[in-house]
Amino acid sequence: MSEERVGIDELLERVRSDIDRIEPRAAYEAYEAGDALLVDTRYAALRERDGLIPGALVVERNELEWRLDPLGSHRAVEADSHDLRVVVLCNEGYASSLAAESLRRLGLHRATDLIGGFQAWKAAGLPVLLPTART
Repeated sequence: MSEERVGIDELLERVRSDIDRIEPRAAYEAYEAGDALLVDTRYAALRERDGLIPGALVVERNELEWRLDPLGSHRAVEADSHDLRVVVLCNEGYASSLAAESLRRLGLHRATDLIGGFQAWKAAGLPVLLPTART
């Protein structure tokens, strides 16, 4: 039995073909309307360097499935339904596509990711809590 092998670029293309990805402004509007949970999967050093999106749930990538599985014993309070619209974001919008696909496999059928990630959000002039200066 031979297993099909694909590179990361092809895998990413396949994953994205099944996800209705979202632009930063549309994600902001969905969040503001109460129709989306923003989930920031960037690691701590990036959050400390670039800041946070106000109201986004911070869940590092290695904990994502455990925290967002509505049936899971370690789920976040916000993860209360498989119908929850989750918008995953990473730094530039690559890892978040793979993360959204993983959530969809858990039954979160409305999971998607932010096109361009945090950097696109920031470039669009959307709200960011900047890190405090260290003295």
